[in-house]
Amino acid sequence: MPRANIIRQSKVNRTPRVMQAEGIFDISPLDKSHLQWDVDFELPDDWNIGVIVGPSGSGKTTIARELWNDYIVDSYEWDNDNSILDSFPENLGIKDITGLLSSVGFSSPPAWLRPYRVLSNGEKFRVNVARSIAESSDLVIIDEFTSVVDRTVAKIGSAAIQKTIRRENKRLIVISVHYDILDWIEPDWVYQPHTGEYYTGRYLHQRPKIKLEIKRVHHSAWRVFRMHHYLDTSLNKAARCFVAFWDSTPVAFASALHFPHPKVKNVKREHRTVCLPDYQGVGIGNALSAYVGSVCRGNGWRFMSQTSHPAMIRYRNKSNDWKMTRKPARMSVRHSATSLVRLKAHGNWQVQTKRITASFEYVGKCLDKDEAYGVWNGRFRH
Repeated sequence: MPRANIIRQSKVNRTPRVMQAEGIFDISPLDKSHLQWDVDFELPDDWNIGVIVGPSGSGKTTIARELWNDYIVDSYEWDNDNSILDSFPENLGIKDITGLLSSVGFSSPPAWLRPYRVLSNGEKFRVNVARSIAESSDLVIIDEFTSVVDRTVAKIGSAAIQKTIRRENKRLIVISVHYDILDWIEPDWVYQPHTGEYYTGRYLHQRPKIKLEIKRVHHSAWRVFRMHHYLDTSLNKAARCFVAFWDSTPVAFASALHFPHPKVKNVKREHRTVCLPDYQGVGIGNALSAYVGSVCRGNGWRFMSQTSHPAMIRYRNKSNDWKMTRKPARMSVRHSATSLVRLKAHGNWQVQTKRITASFEYVGKCLDKDEAYGVWNGRFRH
């Protein structure tokens, strides 16, 4: 039960400038500056996420430090030269680290190989949260939560993070000036120091539905997404391409190709699927991939997919919309000439040409035949 009477005092040196300010703004002369907070609220018996929210100067950090000082994460030391992977605890395996990064919405394997200093603010935000979860035994407290990222990253990141915290059954308290994250992080309790208001109940904040508009597009749209694909930046120009838009902003790309098969003639295969980094972690890429599968099924085709991305393999293995047709195994991979040059340049020839992949068939919802025909041929949008 958090309960404390907190007093903070500091001496006021009445310099000429201080006295001038007192005169201009009619401030009563003081020898000491005095701040006080009376904190008294009862946490739920069972909770995972709490939020301390309010304007700057309302005492959020002071209260958190008084109550849970040992659990507050201020900053981490990161290796300036090696990848971010090398700064995670030594007792974690590579699958644990990459799984944790993916779970907080940082699902870009090429970016995992970069040092922390070159990451974007949004990527740094998610990496710091992943490391906080990795290094905490139970409770972690993050101050200035989402303060250095734009509000889209803040919302999507909050949604991805809350799922991870609940799945790992850990406890997270975030301290923030931003109220816009509340519906996305879905807290079990919220405390506002400036008003003293405290309330509990995850049901009071529910994540808004993400409404996507999916359009058939020209293959040139790939240039927006190509650098974020985890293996190959090339695109077969024969592919049918689709883009998901959220509030008129392109956020994800998927494409499909005809799959030549000696026995089965009605098969399409997934060619490329990419979700932009700022929108990862809430299932947009998986939703788009499944939609393309429903379009193919509506046209009377089977839709196959092979992937090496661990997060996608885990998701599909649990989903009723996908059937695993080949378990994860090391398979030789054919690359385009461009990708082979890039792999050689980075010294990854052997690793990248024999990677672990799994194969799936989409067996979920089948789009209406007429609508599927129109979407495939670019006549309708969904």
